[in-house]
Amino acid sequence: MVERKASIKRETRETSVAVSVTLDGSGKAQISTGNGMLDHLLAQLARHGLLDLDIQTKGDTQTGWHHTTEDTAIALGRALLEALGDGTGIRRMGHAVVPLDEALVQVAVDLSGRGFASVDLGLSGKRINDLPGDMVHHFLETMATEGRMNLHVKMLSGVNTHHIAEAAFKALARSLRDALEMDPRSSGQVPSTKGTISG
Repeated sequence: MVERKASIKRETRETSVAVSVTLDGSGKAQISTGNGMLDHLLAQLARHGLLDLDIQTKGDTQTGWHHTTEDTAIALGRALLEALGDGTGIRRMGHAVVPLDEALVQVAVDLSGRGFASVDLGLSGKRINDLPGDMVHHFLETMATEGRMNLHVKMLSGVNTHHIAEAAFKALARSLRDALEMDPRSSGQVPSTKGTISG
């Protein structure tokens, strides 16, 4: 089987981001964004999605977390898309409902080649440790757009912002793991009646 992996570097006046991803990994994570909570959420994505992730971001954090969050999401979305290739043989869609104490989050993903996100976590205007809740929304929306995936994220219940955000990333991880998995019944086929999921 061809190794599904990619590396992306993104340099701007605001940030420097390097992302490497292996889709058929074991959950290893080397992550440093400068924001402890964002690092923690991305580690959940790696561990529960069985992705190997190396993410190194340096940003102008004196202006807040927007540039760091957005540019990390851009690079990760692009790396996932490149590693996926033409999507031959994948299941394409996945979903998960994940609890974390009182929080319960539902995620559905379709690696369709069309970037769209609907994120309803109730985190706007709140904080998750040192990360503004709005940045969780923005990260997921940006990653979905750049990764050309259809992503729906919805909190079914929850109070603690940490629990809600972590459950969301765990559910995303499990959804991606299912969607990226090779389907033995669809070997050699692109999972679309169009014959392509590249947009």
